[in-house]
Amino acid sequence: MKADIHPQYNTIVFNDLASGEKFLTRSTAKSKKTIEWEDGNTYPVIDVEISAASHPFYTGKQRIMDSAGRVERFNQRFKGFGAKK
Repeated sequence: MKADIHPQYNTIVFNDLASGEKFLTRSTAKSKKTIEWEDGNTYPVIDVEISAASHPFYTGKQRIMDSAGRVERFNQRFKGFGAKK
């Protein structure tokens, strides 16, 4: 392998803005913002909009959209389509 071509792999905190959950992990991502972690050390932090802690697929709290109106409009619009006269 070539030397000095790979990014630095450091410990970093990801902060989920939707749920407030924080994850300490390792990544090549960089940030100028820092946060003090539970162990007393200071780590860079990256704010994310959504993660496994707040994503509906992983939490099981999916929103059910009212699509009945859409289906009814579609059926009404194309009710005679393909019918033989």
